[in-house]
Amino acid sequence: MDFSLSVEQEALYASMLRLGRDVIAPGAAERDQKGVWDPAVWKGLASAGVAGMPIPEEYGGSGGSIIDCCLVNEALGEGGRDGGLGLSLGAHWVIGSVPIWLHGTEEQKRRWLPGLCSGELMGAWASTEPEAGSDSGAITTSAVRDGEDWVLNGTKIFITNGPIADVCTVLAKAPEGPTAFLVDAKNNRGFKVGRELDKLGCRSSPTAEIHLDDCRVSDADRLGDVGNALWKIAFECFDWERTVMLAGIVGGMRSTLDETIRYAKQREQFGKPIAHHQVIAHKIAQMEINYQVVRNAVYKAAWLKQVGKEHTVEASIAKALAGELSVTNALESIQVHGGYGYLKDFPAERALRDAKLASLGGGTTEIQKMIISRTILA
Repeated sequence: MDFSLSVEQEALYASMLRLGRDVIAPGAAERDQKGVWDPAVWKGLASAGVAGMPIPEEYGGSGGSIIDCCLVNEALGEGGRDGGLGLSLGAHWVIGSVPIWLHGTEEQKRRWLPGLCSGELMGAWASTEPEAGSDSGAITTSAVRDGEDWVLNGTKIFITNGPIADVCTVLAKAPEGPTAFLVDAKNNRGFKVGRELDKLGCRSSPTAEIHLDDCRVSDADRLGDVGNALWKIAFECFDWERTVMLAGIVGGMRSTLDETIRYAKQREQFGKPIAHHQVIAHKIAQMEINYQVVRNAVYKAAWLKQVGKEHTVEASIAKALAGELSVTNALESIQVHGGYGYLKDFPAERALRDAKLASLGGGTTEIQKMIISRTILA
């Protein structure tokens, strides 16, 4: 694998790093504390072409490659230090817009993608239910034909961007099997946003329950084939999550490590900066090791995806590593900061809360190990 970047990709990373520092980072701590979404920050990203990064230019997107998308996510994670913003952006991209691009009809693409790419519209995906998390096949939300329409009934939970979504892809169970539908979230009376969920971390990203109460959608709004959405659409969304979205975790790990290094060089104990004490230096060395391991794993999986090679195991390895080592690094950062790391005034505390989601969302670490073991033992 060639780890070098083109001149254009290096410039892309640098510009996204500046964008993260200038647009996302200011106010990130306050947004986290209050648990609020800031539309102005989103507009700032959209104006830079971020909202449509993976979508082809013919639909208003930026036409970025898989690696390009990883670089954008990583740079914004490093510069912006806002796990919630990264979560909402990732959901908008890989499970909000990409399924429409890959599986939508030309009419569906023309209707939704330009607005999603401009940032005027926000995308979301709704599959998880109170009793169907890792077991996606256990969904009970029903889809029943009624003439030329479908009627959806059920409850979804943990829906990222749910309160602000304009279009939401809903996974429901038709008699023929799991089927996906594009729901106009703002103008469909049967699509109801329930209570917003108060989360441990990534708090600037709005998350909610969604209630589908006789939610009527036209067959023209069905995404893909009837009965085939679990394998053809949902699992592909998971694959994008385990490659492209993970790059934001890498950027967060980098910012946590850099902040830890800065603090260790400034904080003095026993007559010298604590970075000069071996016990602290070794902690920082291990944090660097963890960061490099996760970054290499993520980009290997992303590269394999980009060139069309099998990467199921590699993506699950990257996901498992990110889920475990991002938390480990955040804990070590708090330890290096001592009592200050325990305060909300310092970013180390927020880094820990944001990092934990990586081991849960998009398939838990336990699910990743199940995928890996089943594959290598087959």
